[in-house]
Amino acid sequence: MTPPLMEARDVRRHYRIGGGLFAKKGLVKALDGVSFTLDAGRTLGVVGESGCGKSTLARVATLIETPTEGEMWIDGEPTLGSGTAAGRHRHRLSVQMVFQNPYGSLNPRKTVGSILEEPLAINRRGDAAFRRETARAMMAKVGLRQDHYARYPHMFSGGQRQRIAIARALMLQPRVVVADEPVSALDVSIQAQVLNLMMDLQEEFRLAYLFISHDLSVVRHIADEVMVMYLGRPVEHGPKPSMFAAPRHPYTQILLAATPSVDPAHRHRSVPVTGELPSPLDPPSGCAFHKRCPYATELCAAERPELRPFGGHEVACHHAETIG
Repeated sequence: MTPPLMEARDVRRHYRIGGGLFAKKGLVKALDGVSFTLDAGRTLGVVGESGCGKSTLARVATLIETPTEGEMWIDGEPTLGSGTAAGRHRHRLSVQMVFQNPYGSLNPRKTVGSILEEPLAINRRGDAAFRRETARAMMAKVGLRQDHYARYPHMFSGGQRQRIAIARALMLQPRVVVADEPVSALDVSIQAQVLNLMMDLQEEFRLAYLFISHDLSVVRHIADEVMVMYLGRPVEHGPKPSMFAAPRHPYTQILLAATPSVDPAHRHRSVPVTGELPSPLDPPSGCAFHKRCPYATELCAAERPELRPFGGHEVACHHAETIG
């Protein structure tokens, strides 16, 4: 049986906050038990409010940060512990990232050609002629003209800059691309173009995407599976059709109801919610969502629900059977 390209096994990432003159020491559980698998040609959409741990998950998945507990696996191999330095380097090259802001992620002092050739130069891939030819070929694949090669980032629109960023991420031929809010800074009309480009490239190169977004309408367009996170933990996870058609966690229902749609079939009944996202320094007892949940009971305040199979996907809710 072929192992998944990427697998997270109960990954946790905690940060100790040092006490200052007026601040107390604390522990922020940015990720607190995240598990998923990702296969070639598939997209896992990760959604949730700001502060739920999405960007921390992106840094752990790209091996920029190491988990406090748990393990990331790539091609059936652990990325930490066992393995050689060469193996860890190979794992890092197989996972690349597309950042949120195309206006800040590109070096304004370098031309498009230099930006695209830089990953090859750093990793000593080929001579100057090979790097130049590879960069020009990748420009064509993302819809950039050849005369763009010698231009600087400030000469491009936001959509064109994100195409450059996508091309840069693909220069080392990765197998997994982590996209952290890649279209949130773009106009709506440009978002669809970039999403369609990413889907075309996925089909051509059999890429796996870990697609992070707060916009469920974007996730509906590109994802195969959806994982909803709240305060560092997944609260619902499953195939896109069942997640959008029959969400069972109140938080997922709230996110869907808040997503505007011109299609009546995609509209969801609103769920009343109060309060704001709790502080990760002082999370509530039991279910982290219970203070905002209209269905909360004493059980929710006392006992934290774990992910369990229900309705075609997994849900972390004590009352999933009665919520629909």
